[in-house]
Amino acid sequence: MAWNSGGGGPWGGPGGGSPPGGRPPGGSPPGSPWGGGGRRRPQLPDPEQLLARVLAWLRGLLPGKWRGPQLPGLPGGGGLSSGRLAGIGAAIVVLIWLASGFYVVQPDQQGVVLRFGAFVGTTAPGLNYHLPWPVEEVLLPAVTRVNRTDIGFRPAPNPSAPPIQIADESSILTGDENIVSVNATVFWRISNPEEFLFAVRDPTQLVKRVAESSLREVIGLMMLDPVLTSGRAAIEQQVQRDTAAVLASYHAGVEVLGVQLQRVDPPTQVIPAFRDVQAAREDARRAVNQAEGYRNGVVPRARGQAAQIVAAAEGEKAALIAQATGAAKRFDSVVAAYHGARQATLERIYIETMQDVLGNASTVVVGSGVKGVLPMLPLTGPEAAPGVAAVKPAGAPSGGATPAPPPVPGQAPAPATDPGQ
Repeated sequence: MAWNSGGGGPWGGPGGGSPPGGRPPGGSPPGSPWGGGGRRRPQLPDPEQLLARVLAWLRGLLPGKWRGPQLPGLPGGGGLSSGRLAGIGAAIVVLIWLASGFYVVQPDQQGVVLRFGAFVGTTAPGLNYHLPWPVEEVLLPAVTRVNRTDIGFRPAPNPSAPPIQIADESSILTGDENIVSVNATVFWRISNPEEFLFAVRDPTQLVKRVAESSLREVIGLMMLDPVLTSGRAAIEQQVQRDTAAVLASYHAGVEVLGVQLQRVDPPTQVIPAFRDVQAAREDARRAVNQAEGYRNGVVPRARGQAAQIVAAAEGEKAALIAQATGAAKRFDSVVAAYHGARQATLERIYIETMQDVLGNASTVVVGSGVKGVLPMLPLTGPEAAPGVAAVKPAGAPSGGATPAPPPVPGQAPAPATDPGQ
């Protein structure tokens, strides 16, 4: 620029040698906007002359073909009325003021338009326009970005270092009056920009306080063992639901996406005792597994034996029922035959009965020379008493004895005869 390289400046003074304060040492040079040289008190220039000089300076910055004809009233030209100069300057200021209303909303943002501080509406991502300040202004909250709030710890400046623990936030009392150290992270995003910006004073701090309160309430109703072992998923879900419900009642404009427990451990002072408890719990679990294995081996075997016994009993039951049914049918047939031929049936029954009885018994034939019972013992064998003969049922009668004929029903049986008598 000419006034930076030693040429004339827009304020009417020589360029190049003025210090940062805008005044040369020892006073103002002749022709500068601050007055003449020496140590005289500086005087402010006339506004119309200052505007004319600014316009001339702007015109000098343009290339030659864009400068156009010399305007009257500017340095080196004729006179220009102060009203027209003021109008031109006002028009430029108005154009710049109107152009300041253009703004760009990024893809992850949403524009919130305020008119004199009151909410008017929202705008979508892209190039938008609003009435310039101080009539309207725009806030650009990131509505799609997932925010995180840590409870009980803070990330270390060095990513490889462990997080910084905050004992006041991480120490929580359980339902069985034990203390547990919990680190949790809440993930959330802005769901309603108007409520997020104007309903509460500090939405981020509100999310943290509500989530911490919900976490303490849920863990305070549980025993220590489920908190440390199997209850983490249930804790996360319950804390998420409670936090979302409280924030909705506050109209905070926040959507809770999830709660994640980072660390759930007992306090450092009781870690050795806790390890002993864990070892005992593992031993108990191992014993339970062994008992379950033994039961799984014994119970099926006993059930198989019981089923086998039941099946055998059912078979015997069926056989006995079949035999009884057959005997009953046979008896019915005998009864029917008896009614048809009573005498023949009685004789046949008597003969079959005697065959069954005598076929399984030994026959003893006693001669006339035997007196008393004692000589009859033993009945068989080489020690048999003289005059006593044993007849086996399967063969013919010994000694040539003739068996007596079967008795006729209603008559006394005939005695057996011995041919030797």
